[in-house]
Amino acid sequence: MPKFAANLTMLFTEHDFLDRFRAAASAGFEGVEYLFPYDFPAEDLAAKLNEHGLAQVLHNLPAGDWTAGERGIAILPDRVEEFRAGVDKAIAYATTLRCPQVNCLAGIAPEGADPAELEATFVANLGYAAEKLEAAGIKLLIEPINTRDIPCFFLNRTRQALDIIAEVGSPNLFVQYDVYHMQIMEGDLAPTLSAHLDRIAHIQLADTPGRHEPGSGEINYPFLFAHLDALGYRGWIGCEYKPAAGTEAGLGWFRAAKARTAAAA
Repeated sequence: MPKFAANLTMLFTEHDFLDRFRAAASAGFEGVEYLFPYDFPAEDLAAKLNEHGLAQVLHNLPAGDWTAGERGIAILPDRVEEFRAGVDKAIAYATTLRCPQVNCLAGIAPEGADPAELEATFVANLGYAAEKLEAAGIKLLIEPINTRDIPCFFLNRTRQALDIIAEVGSPNLFVQYDVYHMQIMEGDLAPTLSAHLDRIAHIQLADTPGRHEPGSGEINYPFLFAHLDALGYRGWIGCEYKPAAGTEAGLGWFRAAKARTAAAA
């Protein structure tokens, strides 16, 4: 059974950020992920991981001005130097946090921009980042995101991500497959996982509609977990959802999944 990581950007938000590590460990999570580590010294975050016996399983490259609505800069031709500086920063943090992989958010396509130019910039930036990260022993991921939540997000389908990976041509570039986003954009979750698991390095979850915990919507998560077991997936699953009524109140699905794993052991 895959291991679950609490996304501390969205879970345990009733606590101050640095207290969420303790809350995640107390709830039974073995790992954590979150959007960005850069607001805190890497050594402080590493201390929290060590104190609570948690693995840092993922964070993102710097993605521009998040509070202003930016959702990545990797496709923007006029931000290449900023992107490259962000790669160095991400490597420094990931090395201290012993984080094995980082995700690159493509960004929102500017109105009127040439899609071919955006893609060429994305491919070149990914090639640069994949090589630098590989030298540091860190995987690079790209994540398709639905255009309902983030209109005009450049990377929005699995096939598009796989085609870009092929164009980059690096063995160190993989898909971060978010079940929530891909259910909205394309469905066909189980066949897609079956066909492309060799290029999927990380999975995230939330149910739809609402982006709440598994069991709150239309996705058959017990089936998907069993399917991933049958496929032999042993990576992490990041729990990146908005709890409908508080984190602890919505962890029934997690306890059931852990019980199933214990029974199968």
